[in-house]
Amino acid sequence: MEERRLVLVTGGSGYIAGFCIARLMREGWRVRATVRSLRRSEAVRASLSTLVRSSSGLSFVAADLDRDAGWADAAAGCDHVLHIASPLPSGRTSEEELVRPARDGALRVLAAAQAAGVKRVVMTSSIAAVAYGRGLRRGPFTEADWTDETNLADTSAYERSKTIAERAAWTWVTERGGNLELATINPGLVLGPLLSRDYAISIDVVKRLLDGSLPGLPAFGWPLVDVRDIADLHLRAMTDPKAAGERFIAAGSFYWMADVARTLRSRRPELAKRVPTRRLPDWLLKLAGFVEPMLRDRLFELGKKRTFSSDKARALLGWSPRPNDETIVDTADSLAALEII
Repeated sequence: MEERRLVLVTGGSGYIAGFCIARLMREGWRVRATVRSLRRSEAVRASLSTLVRSSSGLSFVAADLDRDAGWADAAAGCDHVLHIASPLPSGRTSEEELVRPARDGALRVLAAAQAAGVKRVVMTSSIAAVAYGRGLRRGPFTEADWTDETNLADTSAYERSKTIAERAAWTWVTERGGNLELATINPGLVLGPLLSRDYAISIDVVKRLLDGSLPGLPAFGWPLVDVRDIADLHLRAMTDPKAAGERFIAAGSFYWMADVARTLRSRRPELAKRVPTRRLPDWLLKLAGFVEPMLRDRLFELGKKRTFSSDKARALLGWSPRPNDETIVDTADSLAALEII
């Protein structure tokens, strides 16, 4: 077994990062996490208390994807890096606000990791970098596929940012990485239990069904994946020699919003009293898109079913994700326990 030493986790206050940090600490690793402000460190420790008994092996460094400061200190002495930090759309959709920090931040992390003698960087990408800009097809998308970020009709700024950042990372490692190894994880829509009331935007898929804020079921869908399984795959990709130089899709079965709603009604009827049953017409969503910028940016996804194969992660790394329904139920239970719904 590899000696348990120091791992840098970027974006330490994020959803996926929290579960990765907890998993690392439970397995005996020391963890250094980056946060944009050290004022966030105590909140991170508090949220992790539900998963780990002690966070004494956890330290923090302030570093921002948009700035050089802090990254050399963050990577110093680390054996591995989980680069999870990335900008997410939050009412903003411009290329400048998403693409630049995603791409430049990844390159800052890689440069700092190489200078510090890090063995391997595992970068969290997305299926957004795999299957968009190419239209639909009958078979599943695989790690050999790349999103065409030049197709503005079948991508948003988010898909373009994830694609450009991941491509830039692979190019940098090929041209300048030396002995530094890179692996990337490409998750689907990430659900699962919450660490605190400060939840990830992906959780809104379940929350808005349960709290009655959706008048109907829009024709949106995604391949789902549990945050605990994403953390598991990050650690497998970090330590398994076979993962070096590889991409790994982390996505389960495709579920329409109606499938998520059906699971909630059948498995948690006491929580699902406000879950809608009727389909929301496409024309109504398009009309709403005129006043909701984030919805407008996703309208190109209406009615599109994109499926993915995670066979590579299963076969090469022994990854075994849990069923979608279990993840959906655990998400709902967590929202209820935290009194978010």
